[in-house]
Amino acid sequence: MQNIQQNISEIVQEWVESGHLHDGDIFVIGCSTSEVAGKHIGTSGSEEIASAIFTGMKALKEKTGVSLAFQCCEHLNRALVVERKTLQAYNLEEVAVVPVPKAGGSMAAFAFKYMDDPVVVEQITANTGIDIGETMIGMHLKHVAVPLRLKQRFIGEARVTAAYSRPKLIGGIRANYENTRVK
Repeated sequence: MQNIQQNISEIVQEWVESGHLHDGDIFVIGCSTSEVAGKHIGTSGSEEIASAIFTGMKALKEKTGVSLAFQCCEHLNRALVVERKTLQAYNLEEVAVVPVPKAGGSMAAFAFKYMDDPVVVEQITANTGIDIGETMIGMHLKHVAVPLRLKQRFIGEARVTAAYSRPKLIGGIRANYENTRVK
């Protein structure tokens, strides 16, 4: 667990230093606690691992002002757990389900249990995100998603992929892109 906590801390720090997180952005987290433990996705969910990751993501939220969205597993069609204030701020539509470890996944179930006023939404368009254990968060990211190459590429045994989004480049060769958030 100590190694997992250290991996998470390093990733949180990399995100903070990246300059890609802005107050009010939605940050989606897809996570297989089974993969973190070195097992096949969906086979060995762990509340202890979920707690460590949740703590790290909560620290990221406190340091940057992002809103967190925890992705459920495919048994809930990759719905997301968010706080009600996120639902209201982004005019999202709540769905009626409570994630549990075997239908939603250990990470989403833990988030639902410990977030402030949690709700579940079916879809979201996030600015940034992290995929821990190849859970496929791409469907929840804005166009254009850009990979963020983290130095810390694993949490436990799970591969980590991160992405931020940038505005679409429009206008062709005569367009000016100075002073935009495109990096």
